[in-house]
Amino acid sequence: MLMGQKPAQTRAKRKRAETPCLRAARRAPLLPRIVTRRLFATILLALLPLCAHADGPAKPSSSARSLAGELASGGFEFTADKLGTDRATGDYVYNGNARFAQGIALLTADEIRYNRHAQTATARGHVVFTRGPMRLLADELSYKIADGTFSVSGPRLGQFPYYISGRQASGTADKLTLTDATATYGEPGPFVPTLRAGTLTYTGGSAQSIHTTNTRLGVGPVSFLKLPRLARAASRPAYISNATVKVGYRGNLGAFLDLGTLAPVREGLDLGGDIGYYTKRGLLFGPAADYDIAMPGGERMTGSLATGYIHDNGNRLADITGNPVPPDRGFVTWKHSQDIAPGLRVFGQANYWSDSEIIRDFRSGQFYPVQQPDNFLEADYAGKNHILSVFARAQFNPYYPVQQRLPEVRLDLLPSPIGVQGIYQKGQASAASLADNSPLPFGPATIRSNRLDAYYALYRPAAFKDIATITPVFGARATYYADPAGGKKDYTRYLGEIGFDAELHAAGTFDYKNEKWDINGLRHLVTPRLSYRYIPQADKGTPYIPAIDDRTFSTYLQPLGLGDIRNIDEIAPTNTLRIGLDNTLQTRDKNYGSRDLASLNLAADLRLDDTAPAGERDFSAIHADLALMPAPWLRFNLYQSFTPKDFTLRELNTGFAIHDGSLWSVRISTHYLKEQINEYIAEGRYRLNEAYEVYARLHFDSRKHRFNERSFGIIQKLGHNLWTIRYGVTLYEGQTRESKFGFSIDVRLHNF
Repeated sequence: MLMGQKPAQTRAKRKRAETPCLRAARRAPLLPRIVTRRLFATILLALLPLCAHADGPAKPSSSARSLAGELASGGFEFTADKLGTDRATGDYVYNGNARFAQGIALLTADEIRYNRHAQTATARGHVVFTRGPMRLLADELSYKIADGTFSVSGPRLGQFPYYISGRQASGTADKLTLTDATATYGEPGPFVPTLRAGTLTYTGGSAQSIHTTNTRLGVGPVSFLKLPRLARAASRPAYISNATVKVGYRGNLGAFLDLGTLAPVREGLDLGGDIGYYTKRGLLFGPAADYDIAMPGGERMTGSLATGYIHDNGNRLADITGNPVPPDRGFVTWKHSQDIAPGLRVFGQANYWSDSEIIRDFRSGQFYPVQQPDNFLEADYAGKNHILSVFARAQFNPYYPVQQRLPEVRLDLLPSPIGVQGIYQKGQASAASLADNSPLPFGPATIRSNRLDAYYALYRPAAFKDIATITPVFGARATYYADPAGGKKDYTRYLGEIGFDAELHAAGTFDYKNEKWDINGLRHLVTPRLSYRYIPQADKGTPYIPAIDDRTFSTYLQPLGLGDIRNIDEIAPTNTLRIGLDNTLQTRDKNYGSRDLASLNLAADLRLDDTAPAGERDFSAIHADLALMPAPWLRFNLYQSFTPKDFTLRELNTGFAIHDGSLWSVRISTHYLKEQINEYIAEGRYRLNEAYEVYARLHFDSRKHRFNERSFGIIQKLGHNLWTIRYGVTLYEGQTRESKFGFSIDVRLHNF
């Protein structure tokens, strides 16, 4: 109020001084929600003439024209319930459901202030910033529109699987640096692995990773490991991997406690180890590692290492050859794969066991799937139509029979046309230094052989109206032995083959529907197959050939072609006709076009001219493979081998599985091999709730009339399913090394 004026007079003078635009704005309610920048710009430009003085021409102000231009062409927009201006700073203030959008970036808050000169949007109150899969919450955020950088107070962000918070943050949505940061794998909780760092740089997008300084690792509120820095890609566990705690009791080991973990020490490299104490045996310990390292040329090198050593004071019994197990025992397991250059790859594994029972005694879960370890190293180069490889296999464990290759160099010529009337070629050539030091009673003490081998074949597929195909095959194989048996200086064997592969394709469709089983029409595919191979005098030179790559025991039909045979040191004469019939029943599928409901494949060999191996008939056993999968939750498999002449069942394996999503599942399987195996296995699980699940496994040996194994247990999940605790009881019968009773609690952290 001016000095000496009355309030009414002051209001009158103000009213006369106002322009029509200002009077209308003062009387009218606040502007309604602004929906888009173009709408706001249009309204603003339309009102500009009214905002001039009543007695002068309509001229838009420069600031209004500038703001309208920014909103129209700046690639961003503001919306809010209310719009105002801060006269002190010149900021445009958006209040109530304030929203700012620029491309895929979206910022919402209680209030957003826009400074047009600094091109900065500042948000306060319930701040939420999203850009693609990244979501950030904050107390306050200042966003620079020109370059997309921002600074934050109290940031909390996440992009699966990481959840990160801190005191301050700055950067972009693709790369953000936080101070006093805390990161968890999954939502924070008392059992969730937690990383704390002085600074944490988070890179989002496809190259998602974290880099930290002054790092502390722990679980929940407790930190127990300190590292100066850490760098981690999203494809790798960010904190701890393969963390296990196992406690329990077994009669042959006593009470035991086994701990194992890996922790990151640099980008792509985890180091750690395992240590376990067994009251009847002693202390087992050894270092471990896991790596996934990006090479300078973009290739990757991956692998793992596990070791263990124990001075065993318990009852060690004998090994597989009948010799006493020594007290100093250990193992080394190493796996490696590396891409060296485009088309060139190296991979292999090494398994050293001090005795045949070390893994069975202390790592039974690893022993039963693979009871005979392999040791090999291979380098492959894939060309346009060939593969060149160097393969080495060594015998690190002398109690298992191994066909050693020291090494074998091999060239494989892939099927390719030679440009003459549709004729194709394929072949292979190799040079190998072989050794077989199989321990008794598996074979002779030592056999050595240096061998050159080559195979080449020509074939020409002929198709008849997409209904039938027949492919004649002509091949030859030459094998040279530099160290033959029987007193010869050297020996070369020449073999030839002639034959064909034929198949017929037929199909029938049926308009059958069943909503309960989700069947929408049926299609029956029938493929009769006929193959023939004639390889005369394939057993010639047998007395002179060191039988290293010889025949192994198998109940299945073996490869028929001369180029596919692996037992090249023990080839039998072949004059065989192989008959097969494949059946597949399908229905339409909503997602994949078609879905298999059932399949039945039959095959048998008819051996001509008395070429059947000793103990086998001219007409081989009929091999049948049946699979029924009428619904995703139900499957039945059957493999059967029987001789049709006397209907003798040689082998029968079945499997039946049914499940109700993740709630429960049951699997029953049988294994029968004439005069050797007759067993039944039942497995099941049932989920009680989100945290607990029960399981059971029964293994019954019908020949011995006993349960070889009865296992029961409970599985508990903690920390958003990051931790799994398995409580188990196992009862054994008839085992030679395992005790009759076992109890264990196995705690595992799924890679963080």
